[in-house]
Amino acid sequence: MSALFETYTLRDVTIPNRVWMPPMCQYSAAPEGPDAGAPNDWHFAHYAARAAGGTGLIIVEATGVSPEGRISPYDLGIWNDTQVEAFRRITRFLVSQGTVPAIQLAHAGRKASTDQPWKGGAPVGQDSHGWQPVAPSAVPFADGHPVPTELTVAEIQEVVGQFADAARRALAAGFEIAEIHGAHGYLINEFLSPYSNHRTDEYGSSYANRTRFALQVVDAVREVWPDDKPLFFRISATDWLEEDGWTADDTVRFAAGLKAHGIDLLDVSTGGNAAGARIPVGPGYQVPFAARVRAETTLPVAAVGLITDVEQAEKIIANGEADAVLLGRELLRSPSWARHAARELGGDVHVPDQYHRSV
Repeated sequence: MSALFETYTLRDVTIPNRVWMPPMCQYSAAPEGPDAGAPNDWHFAHYAARAAGGTGLIIVEATGVSPEGRISPYDLGIWNDTQVEAFRRITRFLVSQGTVPAIQLAHAGRKASTDQPWKGGAPVGQDSHGWQPVAPSAVPFADGHPVPTELTVAEIQEVVGQFADAARRALAAGFEIAEIHGAHGYLINEFLSPYSNHRTDEYGSSYANRTRFALQVVDAVREVWPDDKPLFFRISATDWLEEDGWTADDTVRFAAGLKAHGIDLLDVSTGGNAAGARIPVGPGYQVPFAARVRAETTLPVAAVGLITDVEQAEKIIANGEADAVLLGRELLRSPSWARHAARELGGDVHVPDQYHRSV
């Protein structure tokens, strides 16, 4: 039996294989009006194709817990009931194909209010549906980005509540797993890293203070997320900085704390918080960070980052480097990657009745 096509159970949720789809923003929602932030036909077709292709778990893209929490005005959101109803169409279809539906709950912090990437991705103002970004400290992400407004302690608690409210709506929308976005230089990551967090109050300076916000979000979400359903956390395992950044050592230490607060799996990525960081990108370049967390803690992990080849993915699972692989760009290129991999490895994967002639 292929390791890649073994089932995987967390709490009471069983995922049919270890081929998972990570959150990948589509920047395709309405920016304003009654349907702002709601998934539409594009999102349905996008996620449905990967479910029909045999993907075991699909994590819906970074979904704003508030309008100001979106990366761009065109991002998905889950701050109202209109969005909940629109998501139900997607979760129903994913479940019908045997795919477990998950959602990433996110706040973009100082990297919010930017344009669609194919239009350059630069910061946008109110004349282009934008808004003033917020952050732990009044430090812009990069040259050309606005100075964010430093959050007050009361405002930090409001954001914690927004994550909890978003989790309640995600449950109502039919999602089986929720993931908290703590990576890629967005708000939670900004609090974690001394590179972006220059506060001197209870949310800054020391490791304990810088992790406080993240753990408060985890506690608030875990309180409303059912005990029988898993909760993931996505982390950037390193800022890729030589000094004054979040490190792999910090990630290993933090993983133990996350498990104690009810996180069931760490989705291990890297980077995104320092615009000038030099990242040695290559096939599987982030896998060693996931493998280290798995080896040095008891928290399950998923690996991501230029995993494209069937044999490569199989070895990551078989060698115990990760419990699952997340295929991003490769699933954009090949929605039925899981079915092709199952054929090559002799694994079992769901095939829709309508596609059986292709087996």
